[in-house]
Amino acid sequence: MTTLARLHLPPQWPRALWPFVALLGALLVLYAPTVQGMWAIWSRSETFAHAFVVPPLVLWLVWRKRAELRPLTPRPLPWVLLPMALLAGVWLLGALVTVNVVTQFALTALLVLAVPAVLGWPVTRVILFPLAFLFFAVPAGDSLTPLLMQWTADFTVLALRASGIPVYREGFQFLIPSGNWSVVEACSGIRYLMASFMVGSLFAYLNYRSTRRRLVFVAVSIIMPIVANWFRAYMIVMLGHLSNNTIATGADHLLYGWVFFGIVIMAMFFIGARWAEPEADLPAASTALRPAASAPAWPVALGAALLLLLPPLLLPRLSDPMAGAALSLSLPARLSAGWVAGAPLATDWKPLYFEPSAQASQSYTGPAGSVGVRLVYYRTQTDSRKLVNSGNVLVHSTDFHWNLLKTSPRPMAPPHSTLTVNASEILGDAAPGQSDRPRLRVWQFYWVGGRLTHSDMQAKLFSAWQRLSGQGDESAAVLIYALEPTAGAADPLLDSFVQANLPALLQSLQQAAASGQKLASARISDQSSGPAQ
Repeated sequence: MTTLARLHLPPQWPRALWPFVALLGALLVLYAPTVQGMWAIWSRSETFAHAFVVPPLVLWLVWRKRAELRPLTPRPLPWVLLPMALLAGVWLLGALVTVNVVTQFALTALLVLAVPAVLGWPVTRVILFPLAFLFFAVPAGDSLTPLLMQWTADFTVLALRASGIPVYREGFQFLIPSGNWSVVEACSGIRYLMASFMVGSLFAYLNYRSTRRRLVFVAVSIIMPIVANWFRAYMIVMLGHLSNNTIATGADHLLYGWVFFGIVIMAMFFIGARWAEPEADLPAASTALRPAASAPAWPVALGAALLLLLPPLLLPRLSDPMAGAALSLSLPARLSAGWVAGAPLATDWKPLYFEPSAQASQSYTGPAGSVGVRLVYYRTQTDSRKLVNSGNVLVHSTDFHWNLLKTSPRPMAPPHSTLTVNASEILGDAAPGQSDRPRLRVWQFYWVGGRLTHSDMQAKLFSAWQRLSGQGDESAAVLIYALEPTAGAADPLLDSFVQANLPALLQSLQQAAASGQKLASARISDQSSGPAQ
């Protein structure tokens, strides 16, 4: 009976909790595709499997604050609807350009802002960390993988050379006397970093009262897994080298990595616990409850629900008008300045693009040499099929026949000085019986509804503007490449080809877009005229 009395809420809480729960339910229902997308990533990605425990942990962290929350009086803050409206607009933009991380961050922020909107700032202040902890449920951070792979490869090669082992390196692959090694996504340490950051933040919150100590420990929880992964990779290679590749190869080196990471994490917690601070005593609760909220919570919760209903309703109306339109994409057989279609280049390299709507490739021979062109076209893009995607790469990290050495932006010369391309060097394996290894120079940029850019971010922004203006999401990747005997030797050849023929290549993309625009115009005309009488 005593326990039930303690759990009994003051009368002002149910009047606010029911509207709050209703608003949360409305958010999860209205934005269900985003919730399902997050769940799907948690399920299939080992990097973000830890996110499954985030919602239960948030509820537990809030429950720990029940003694501080009970005497408070929830007071809605109607002005919070303004930032919620802004975030709903951000969600809509993210959904239009199929950027999952934007929609997921926006939804999580909306769930967090529902607390001050309906329950008020005093309640929010008490549970501020649990609300912030909810953002660990967003599967973000994969974009750090290439950088972490680069750092891991740099340290491993440096440590091997310091150990007296000769190393020949090409990008993420390197050769030592005992065999070949490669740094792939699983070696980046992104999984260790994500898990350590989340658990370290929770540990700091529960064990420290000082903001300085908390920030220091969180910083350590970020730096530690990165450095630990460097040593893990170095030790794995050394174990393989010293054992003549009988241990630490294949699946067991991943197991050794997790064991090593577990030991490092436990050591971090053991050392961090030495500076743990006792939990502050709560002030004695007043027996007199505060008066009820000056404004009822239902109007604010209902207004927020109606406001947040608009983006999911608008999204279908902004859908691609060219969905299902026939797509014809081709490259001309003859271009300017003596460039004509010729025999394919002597290479089997092919970029990896997931589910494009159409592709066209052609090799051209001209006065300066031979050049290959590939157009990769996307229409009616979805979460799994889109132009700007981390899975769309020139060379996959598990491709051991081709190796991406480096990529850097390269501005074009006049008259195309407004265009910058991503210039990449790719080195292949020697063919059987040959000693020479093929080397490719690849220039790549995006075409988005007639606009050109080499930036992933700009391509997404251009695509969002297209969708908002009712022009669909017509976009493509343009790749122009050539074989080269030495690094950078093909740049003059590629430059002469682009200077003479860029307008013709863009015309091929415009013609592909026009084929869909005709169908879209016909559909709009049919819808406006209505059924025949």
